[in-house]
Amino acid sequence: MIFRPDYVEKIMAYKDAPFVKILTGVRRCGKSTIMKMVMDELLKCGIEPERIIHYSFDSLEYEDMTAKKLFTVLKEQLSPDEKTYLFLDEIQEVKSWEKVVNSLMSDYNVDIYVTGSNSRMMSSEISTYLTGRYVSFRIFPLSFLEYLAFRKEYTTVGDPRTELVRYLQFGGFPAIHLREYAREEAYPIIKDIYNSTIFTDIVRRSQIKKVDQLERVVKYVFDNVGNTFSASSISNYLKSEQRTLDNETVYSYLSKLESAYILHRCSRYDIKGKELLKTQEKFYLADPSLRYSVLGYTADSADAMLENIVYLELLRRGYEVCVGKLDNFEIDFVAARLDEKIYVQVTKEIKSEKTTQREYGRLLDIHDNYPKYVLTTDDYAGGNHKGIKTVHIADFLLSKEL
Repeated sequence: MIFRPDYVEKIMAYKDAPFVKILTGVRRCGKSTIMKMVMDELLKCGIEPERIIHYSFDSLEYEDMTAKKLFTVLKEQLSPDEKTYLFLDEIQEVKSWEKVVNSLMSDYNVDIYVTGSNSRMMSSEISTYLTGRYVSFRIFPLSFLEYLAFRKEYTTVGDPRTELVRYLQFGGFPAIHLREYAREEAYPIIKDIYNSTIFTDIVRRSQIKKVDQLERVVKYVFDNVGNTFSASSISNYLKSEQRTLDNETVYSYLSKLESAYILHRCSRYDIKGKELLKTQEKFYLADPSLRYSVLGYTADSADAMLENIVYLELLRRGYEVCVGKLDNFEIDFVAARLDEKIYVQVTKEIKSEKTTQREYGRLLDIHDNYPKYVLTTDDYAGGNHKGIKTVHIADFLLSKEL
């Protein structure tokens, strides 16, 4: 079990606070393992093992567990004199679990931690029963820094700029970085994560009949990472393939893919008008490897996947991220965090004056004093161009400054 300190420290900061700690994220991103790490930290703090109660509800043992039965079972295990720490893994499998957690929080001396992998973790029921009583932690697949730490456990790690190529191809699901896998060995594992998410969290729960339509929408989105598009774009594409799918159904599918944490929706932001726009959004994947496991690996997708990696890293660092609109041009990312803001352009290479103008010129047209960056994989990336910093993507991913 390789320690992931960033998450553990953030969660432990809320130890004994009167909030339910909710860990969410795509399947197999490491939520359950991080929960166990938090349990270990509690033991190090001197909490007796008998006061730490753990259940994993994706086990067949709890398939018929009801909310009322769960409440009874947990209540019987609470310490009569001291605080009890409850760890409820994949709690969304128990219908009306929010009522159980709320009752325990209200009436007993408990500190509660839960994990879940779909939208039922963030549903209106949570808002109803746990208003102001929970704090959410979004868990992502491994960052580049974490990926390197995992790799060091079983092999010699190369230069970060070289390792970035492998990270791009293999992504960050922890399961495929516990030993050395070839691509043809890793992608079936990732495809299984994808299939279990699509068919368990979406098809089965939403009772989708036309699975082939959903999969065509998925493949369209996966193939258009980094491009703005709308539901009508997808609908028109499917019509060209003699498939009919109305805009409302497309929106529904996209929403379900977001709810299962397969996709991240990135809205556009009008930099001059200072407002969010409601059309032509972008979607990014929970992990680049999902694209390759479904569509196969192609070198020409590297630009889009590098952009995807940078987007995820900005989210990990607590930024709210939008696609910037400046007149008729696009800025890859406008990222805001508290009173901070940065502008980011991502490009694989800068080979020509035209590329230089495209990447730097758009940033130079933004007339404010917030930091601006061009991130690239050029070997000689670095320096400053009229106040715009040029940084190698590997260096950015390992930097603590941004």
